[in-house]
Amino acid sequence: MDVKSIVIVERGQRTPHIPPLSDYKASSPSWTEAEYHCLDLATSHIKAGYWTGEIGSVTLDPWVYTEVCSILSGRVAIVDTAGGRREFKAGDAFIVPKGFVGEWVTIEPATKMYLAIYS
Repeated sequence: MDVKSIVIVERGQRTPHIPPLSDYKASSPSWTEAEYHCLDLATSHIKAGYWTGEIGSVTLDPWVYTEVCSILSGRVAIVDTAGGRREFKAGDAFIVPKGFVGEWVTIEPATKMYLAIYS
């Protein structure tokens, strides 16, 4: 392999994947997102890519994979069922464990790189 095999994690010329709202327990009327899958492997257990989202929220009950996130722009929050809240901005990275129940809130238009690990 040479440097041509290096994959840039970006929107680029990729086709957006819009997850169906049925993937979520609930969503705000303004929820809009798009995923740009950047990793092609012979498995469905790992996905990696670039994500964009507009202001809004979705409830995941539960998160169906472990997600590693690195916020590139904007601001988001994760809220648990007890009302605990953590906010993240550009430059922050975090991991949401599989099975977490709570809400993803996009506070201002945001982009992130993500790695989803299904197990």
